[in-house]
Parts: sequence; C-alpha cells; structure tokens
Amino acid sequence: MTKVHNFSAGPGILPQQAIDNSISALQNFMGTNLSLIEVSHRDKEFESVMADARRLPLEILGLGDDYDCIYLQGGASLQFCMVPYNFLNTKAAYLKTGVWAANAVKEAKFFGETLVVASSEDKNYTYIPKDYQVPTDVDYFHYTSNNTIYGTQMKSIPECSVPLFCDMSSDIFSKRIDASKFDLIYAGAQKNMGPAGATLVILKKELLDKISRKIPSMLDYRTHTSKESMYNTPPVFAVYCSLQVLKWIQETGLDTMEANNNAKQQLLYSEIDRNEFFRGTTAVEDRSWMNVTFVMNDESHTDTFLKLCKQANINGIKGHRSVGGFRASMYNALPLESVQVLVDVMKNFKP
Repeated sequence: MTKVHNFSAGPGILPQQAIDNSISALQNFMGTNLSLIEVSHRDKEFESVMADARRLPLEILGLGDDYDCIYLQGGASLQFCMVPYNFLNTKAAYLKTGVWAANAVKEAKFFGETLVVASSEDKNYTYIPKDYQVPTDVDYFHYTSNNTIYGTQMKSIPECSVPLFCDMSSDIFSKRIDASKFDLIYAGAQKNMGPAGATLVILKKELLDKISRKIPSMLDYRTHTSKESMYNTPPVFAVYCSLQVLKWIQETGLDTMEANNNAKQQLLYSEIDRNEFFRGTTAVEDRSWMNVTFVMNDESHTDTFLKLCKQANINGIKGHRSVGGFRASMYNALPLESVQVLVDVMKNFKP
C-alpha cells in the first residue's frame, strides 16, 4: 500500500496501532463476537472502556482526584456554549486569537458580560497578543492554546487569579504542561487524540458548586459528571478509538512526544526560512508546532507546488481560505519521515 503523508488539519492523522485496534474491535469487541458499534453501552465491556478513557487523560496530565473527565458530543463548538451557560454568572474574560476563539466569544455573549482582554484580529490573527491584564472580578478567563487556521500557538500558560479555562482542541497531549493551573480544559478529539465525534472535557470538581442558573440536563456538566459520561448513549466508536490513542500517548510519554514534535517543527520552519520561494505567515515567536502556515512568495506558483505535493503522496497541505497558501498540520502521530518528504519537495522546487 502506498504511503500517504497526512497533513490534514482535522480529522487528523492517528497512530496506526489505534486504527488497527479499532478495526479489530469493530469486527469482534472484547471477545463478544459482536461489533463495538452494536453492543450496548451499558454492557460491562464498554463500561470498562469508558472508565479507562476517563482515567487516562488525568493520568497523562498528572491530575488527581480533584478533577473529573467526561466525554461529550458537539465538538468544541458546543463547549463554546456550555462553558458560559454553566459558569458565566456575571462576566467572563476571553483572549481572541482566531476564528474558534472568536466563536467562543460570540456564544458567551448570550449569557453575560464578555470582556475581550486582547485580540489579534487587527492583523488577521497572525500573532498572539501580549501585555494584557486579566481582570480579577470575572468568573473565569478563557483562551485557545493553538489556532489551527492561522498557525499560532500560546507558548506559556497565562497567569491569572481567576479560574482558567482553555480550548486545547489542536495541541492537547503534544507536550508536557502544568495542567493543574487549569480549572477546565476541553478538546474536540479529531485533531490530536482521536476521530471525530467525541469531545474531551476535564474540569475541577469544585467548579460544579459555582453553577447557579437552571440548565437543561444535556447542557449541565453536573449531569454528565454524575453519570460518568453515560447519561445518554456516548459516541462509542469515537471514545474507543480515542482510548487507543491515549494508550499510545501514555506508552510514548509526553516528554518524547514533545521532543518529536519539536524536531518536526524545527525541520519544516528551517526550510521555510531558508527557501527563497516560501515565507511563513505568522509572527516567528508565536509559530505553532501543530499547524505550520506558509505561502509562496510568488502566488502564481501555488498550484504547481500543490501538484508536486500530490505526486509525493502528501495529503491535506492546502491552506485554509482565510490564510491561503499551505498548512502542514503536524499532529502527534505524524512521523518525522513525512515532514522530511515535504521538506524535500520544497528543496527541489523549481518554477
């Protein structure tokens, strides 16, 4: 089978062992002679899957019993609504660094006063704002750690005296962080930890005591934590496959994962900076390790380069329409070998 180098921004590349294990479970789930997608989610076999899938994220991030982990549906987009519905009682603060951060701001405004402490919209989100202050009288501060479309990434965790919330959809488990600084983390699985269909939410249990408004059951975090992510039928395949990815992450270790991701980004950015035909689109100090955005200095060569990428079995390299050019998404499972193939095409490019 031809090797395809998958730079898709999402759904993104998964480790082969997670795919293989998931295929096996689709055929015969845990010796039941039934497919994973036709067994009851109330059976003890799947209950053990959910228990492991809820436990491993906390173990990987080094979090204790004061945190809970649940799986929901609706992607990060539903979390843009659920977060303020549950926790925005008076006002909240947001950092606006891209389309998804802007969508989070838009949803929060339905529930209370929403302060944008800083924004990079003035330069098409090509940098991360600095020198902003987080108010001390807000219910929480929310930011997006990595901006998939624009190729920027937060390089440090903001310091603040209020609960800290983060959308980590596209860089969760990509490096070691002090997760204990966060009160709530959420991530759509389909970029860096699983297939589309599941959303991971990790939150401090004490947050639940701060919910003051009446909330429909399906949108109330207390509903899902109290039922251990089994209030309604969970996305069984997405959870199972995410568990296989989590096992791979734990086996690999976050330090090794970070070292691998660092090597990939150094290799590609070095070529972008060296090569006269290409240039990066973001502030150098804010460059994302996960989503590398770049363009041709002469845009008339774009289609030619895309054809060469296709010939080299490079998939998903075309940039988002908001930026143009190219976007190389280098999630955890992408091997350094694939980045080298892309770099070789860039080195050999002649218009």
